[in-house]
Parts: sequence; C-alpha cells; structure tokens
Amino acid sequence: MSKYNFLVPTLTEEQTDVAVEQLQIALDVLNDLALTLKHAHWNVTGPNFIAVHEMLDPQIDEVRGAVDTIAERIATLGGDPCGLCCAVCCDGCRDVLPEYPVKGRAATEVHLKALDEQYVAVCKFMREAIAKLDEADVISSNVLQDALQGLEQFQWFVRSHLI
Repeated sequence: MSKYNFLVPTLTEEQTDVAVEQLQIALDVLNDLALTLKHAHWNVTGPNFIAVHEMLDPQIDEVRGAVDTIAERIATLGGDPCGLCCAVCCDGCRDVLPEYPVKGRAATEVHLKALDEQYVAVCKFMREAIAKLDEADVISSNVLQDALQGLEQFQWFVRSHLI
C-alpha cells in the first residue's frame, strides 16, 4: 500500500518520494522568504525607503504565488503539502536558509544586503532541487524552474540597489 493518496500515472513511488520531498522543502523555504520579504518591507528606512518598500510587494506576491503552485503540485502528486509555521521553522528550511539577521528597522542598504544573502541561499537550493527533480519528475522540475526565474530576477532588482 502506498503512503500517497494516489500516484500520478507513470511515476513510481520512489520518484514521487523525491518530488514531494524537494517540493516540500521548496514550499518551506519560499514561505520563509515571503515572510522575510514582508518583514523587510515593513522595516526599511532611509532615503530610498519608498522605492524599496514598493519594490518588495510584487516580490512577496510572486513568491506567495509560487508557494501556492508548489503546494498544489504536491497535492497533484498525491502528497499532503504542509504550510504550517512549524514546517517553516523546524523542518528542512533552516538547512537551506540562514536566519534573517535584521530583526527590526534598519537602513534600506542593510535590509537589501541581508535579502541578497537570502536570495543566494534560496536560488542555490532551487538549482539543486531542480537537478534532483530532472531525473525524478520533469513536471515538478518545471514548477521550480518557473519559480527560480522570478527569484533570480528579483535578486537582480535587490542587487541593483546596492551598486
């Protein structure tokens, strides 16, 4: 008996295991990133405040959209996506993302440098997960590829403010 509600035709349980595991970690990491981006959005200060404040909202929206797509892919595979805080705080997320170092209000440059480091960690994980998914489930790989494309663009936006 399978541990999944059902299996997608042509995928084995082992392939589904890899896909669900990588997608769940991505779900945790991106939920954390969305919260971190909102934290920075609320706490940036200084001369570039409004530009950075307004730049972050579309990033948050796109990351939250990717979270929803990833959760729905897990469900499509017969898995049970977990979006609870305990998954973000306690599961594989901390192995991927360092704790965000800026706890409150700080200059835009301070937050942007910290966000850049978050994006480095997220994008590195996403590329590694994509490589694993390329062998297990190309459709799940494509879901993460689409998310990564947006993440890399947003990291460029963040880095452009730091030059």
